[in-house]
This record gives sequence, C-alpha cells and structure tokens, in this order.
Amino acid sequence: MKSTAAIAGIGESRLGLVPDRSALQLQSDAARAALLDAGLKLSDIDGLITTPVRVANWGMPCGVVASHLGVRPSYLSTLDLAGASGAAMIHHAAMAVASGQCTTVLCVAGQNLLSNKSRSTAIQAMAESGGTHAQFEVPYGPLIPSLYALIAQRHMHEYGTTAQQMAQVAVTMRKHASLNPNAHMRDPLTVETVMSSRMITSPLKLLDCALVSDGAAAAIVTTPERARALRKPPVHLLGQGYGLSHSHVGEYRNLTRSGAVDSGRAAFASARLTPADIDVAELYDCFTITVIVELEDLGFCPKGEGGRFVADGHIGLSGSLPTTTHGGLLSAGHPGLGGGFFHVLEAVRQLRAEAGERQVSGAKVALAHGNGGAIAIHCTLILGAADTVTNGAQA
Repeated sequence: MKSTAAIAGIGESRLGLVPDRSALQLQSDAARAALLDAGLKLSDIDGLITTPVRVANWGMPCGVVASHLGVRPSYLSTLDLAGASGAAMIHHAAMAVASGQCTTVLCVAGQNLLSNKSRSTAIQAMAESGGTHAQFEVPYGPLIPSLYALIAQRHMHEYGTTAQQMAQVAVTMRKHASLNPNAHMRDPLTVETVMSSRMITSPLKLLDCALVSDGAAAAIVTTPERARALRKPPVHLLGQGYGLSHSHVGEYRNLTRSGAVDSGRAAFASARLTPADIDVAELYDCFTITVIVELEDLGFCPKGEGGRFVADGHIGLSGSLPTTTHGGLLSAGHPGLGGGFFHVLEAVRQLRAEAGERQVSGAKVALAHGNGGAIAIHCTLILGAADTVTNGAQA
C-alpha cells in the first residue's frame, strides 16, 4: 500500500476534570508527550496545526500555541471542522509535508472545557457557537442534543432502531473505557442503567450523550522516510476523504444519511481498500445514534441495520469490527474540538500494538472518523501499520 505521510509520535494530557491545567498547559502536556514518544525535540518542529478553543478568545490560535511552546515554524494553520478537526489536521499536515513547506508537523488540540465551564454552560456555549441557524433555529432554543434527537427519531421511525440498541453503544464504549487508564469515566454500565438515566431530549438520555471533559491530544506527522528513523514504528496515512451533507439541520433533506457516505467512499478509494479491510474503526461518538449512522454510512453494515449490528456485539473488542476502542466521547472524554483527535491517537496505538488490555489482535489497518456539527461535516482517515507499506511505495 502507498503512504503519503506517517504519524511518528502521539501524546495526550490527563483527561476528565483537570482543574490545575489551563488550555495552553493541557496542549503543552500533550505536545511534549508526543515529542517524547517520537524521540524528537521542540526544535525539530517546523510545522504547527491547531484548532480554536471555546474557553478563551484567542484571536490567532496557532500563534498563541507557537509562542507558548517557543517554536517558530515555517508552516502554521488553525483548522475548525468542529469534531472532524482531529482527523483533518492529520491530512493537512500530510499535505504540508508533501508540498515541501515543512518536514515535521505538530498537530495539537484541546482545552479545559469542564473546569472552565460547567457541563450545562459548555453545552450552551456549543449551541451558541453556530451549530444552529441564527434566524430560523436559535429562536426556538434547540441545543446540540436536540438536533441529534431529530436524527435518532427519524432513524427509529424509518428502520425500527430502538432505544435499547442505542444504549448498547454507550455500554460498549464504557466497557472499552474501563480498560483505558486515562479515561474520564470507567465504571461499568448496563443497558438498564442507560435507559433509566435522565431524559435529555427524546429519545436521548443522559448516558446517550457525550461527556464534557478537560484534555488535549497531539500527534507528529512527517515523511514516511523520516518516521522510520525515529523511536516508534510509524503509522502511515493511506487514504482520506471529506463529506458535507448540510450546514444546519433545517437544510438537511435526509436525516438518516450523513456526509460520512462521501468521506468514507473517498477515503477507501484513495487507499484502494474496502470496509472489509478494516481491522478496527475509531468512530466519532458524540451521541449513541451517531455511531449507528456512521457504521451504516461508512459501509460496515447495510442502511437501517446499524442498531442490530451493535446489539449483536459486532463493535466490541471481540466482535467483527472493534469500534472506538478507547471509550470515545461517551466515556473516555470529550474536551470539545480536540475530542475527535483522541480517536486518531487510539488508531495509532492499535496499529502499534500498544493498546494494552483493549488491544485488537493483529490490527494492521484502522479507520478513524470525525464528525462536526449535527452530523454535518465529516473526515475519514485510513491508517496502516508500519509493515503495510514498503519504503513508502506500493507494496
């Protein structure tokens, strides 16, 4: 298989409630962990990609982070694809390296979303940041869960998906998180516990919804050639794709079909692979219904079969498609725009065989998927273990 770039190092801060660290400090923690993982120094970094934060008014986020870290990169960018930002940063870093603009890119995102705001004020801030149409939706007061509830209701109506099937997503994510030492929530869940949790917006209950957390994640992207000379086995970018189905829910003509159809199709085509080639899938899981829709739209099961696919155990560690193996946004943690980046890091760990008790045996090809807005904008990455490519050429 052909590699366009490689992830040479990954790192993350503490996840959960981290009241002693600011957004910059969390990002610094993650960046330094990634450098240590790769065996590099800050002076080796000549590219930097960041995302905005929602807890502070940074007018120039990439400049703020570069100044804090003390780096002077020849390439800088700040991306905002909401929850798809983590996956997109990897692809943008790969393009910067391929163009010759830089050689070694640090991608970093995260913030102290929980300790800076309460859960309720964080949800309100996300609703006010553009997720709903200012003229036609905001006056009616929908929060982000309200928008995903519309999708869940339509999926249940069209395909018979049940609340119990959605609850099983949360149960599986929590089981995976219980094996992740850095996860925000690790106590076991049952379907009954999820079903009896507080109703947020029908049919979504509290435990159908992502956490609000503090935390940051980082990755270092470089050329395949340089990555092979560094400390850890490289994980190669084999393919990528983007998809956009709408901007606001009011424009959405088909609530059960997302832009993941297009991002997945493009990613598989660029990698010259199919869904059957994927050993582990790190799917964005801001709500339980999101996972079900993505499983269908990315081609892992037929449309309308996502609920049954989950209920039959396919997404567990011993299932046919181990999914979101670190516990995801539902249980491992969700610090806003950086939340989806942890899915990329988990894919890297799985392909390096470094995931400990949650390791998927023989994982060689992983899919990492990010979703922004109300299941609106999507980025899909396909990543391969070190031995899936030979000298960066077609194997």
